[in-house]
Amino acid sequence: MQLDGIHHITCITADARKNVDFYARLLGLRLVKKTVNFDAPDVYHLYFGDETGAPGSILTYFEFPGAAPGRAGAGMIHTLRWRIASEQSLEFWHERLAREGVELESASQEGVLRLRDPEGLGLELAIDDSADSPLAARARDIPAEHALLGFDGVRVYGVERDREHELLTETMGFTMSEPGTYVLPGGRRQASYIYDEPPPAEGLQGAGTVHHIAWCDRDDQHGRWRQRLLDAGARATAIIDRQYFLSIYFREPRGVLFELATPSPGFAIDEDPQHLGEQLRLPPQREHLREQLERSLTPLENPRVSAAV
Repeated sequence: MQLDGIHHITCITADARKNVDFYARLLGLRLVKKTVNFDAPDVYHLYFGDETGAPGSILTYFEFPGAAPGRAGAGMIHTLRWRIASEQSLEFWHERLAREGVELESASQEGVLRLRDPEGLGLELAIDDSADSPLAARARDIPAEHALLGFDGVRVYGVERDREHELLTETMGFTMSEPGTYVLPGGRRQASYIYDEPPPAEGLQGAGTVHHIAWCDRDDQHGRWRQRLLDAGARATAIIDRQYFLSIYFREPRGVLFELATPSPGFAIDEDPQHLGEQLRLPPQREHLREQLERSLTPLENPRVSAAV
């Protein structure tokens, strides 16, 4: 069995308006789905990605209005790493972000631009040296050659990593390229999972933190992956239908919440591909709450729709 890189990464925001403005307008991702948290339908679940919301491009956010700021600590992902095409792209993003007042950080390696989103989540834009297909969205004021090209991987705080090593390598198929750096080779897309020493302060889940990371499996292997995880001692959930994909959840030994998600059926199952993310979509079991939710959820402006008017 083979994993095909990252499926999606899910984070927490306290302000959906600022979140959409940053990721959809400034970074140029497409808002591909506006729905609700299936388990807590009074809050948004927003999906950003490339033109179709392809696995490997998907960033999702739960909005908990007024949530206290979080802080990444041991057992938490602290940085998301995107791919870009070239040195020219790096220069484009440096200029665009600086012009918007985004504080840029010095990077420890060449070809990487480091920054934080408005709620403090670490982001990296890194020149892509893989042979993977680019996963880009169209944005009115971002040249196609400089668009974000999907995820490269994540950085996570962790210590005492022997048990993670066993899960990642023997069960999930990662290889360790150097101490603390794991790469998911083969499959349809590569992905990196990199450990850093944690800060002394304990982590706190809240706005600006990562809730979980999902790895992409294959539709016909999903059930077998669950059994493989159980056989390896992971406490995997039953298969859960998330409407746009099927999911299995479990935690890696240091605490990061992992998910395995299928590539199908995708985001066009309930929406015209030309109009993804333009209307509130609800799972069938929550459709009776539509009137209430449309009154209570934060009004949002989709930058792509606004630009087309």
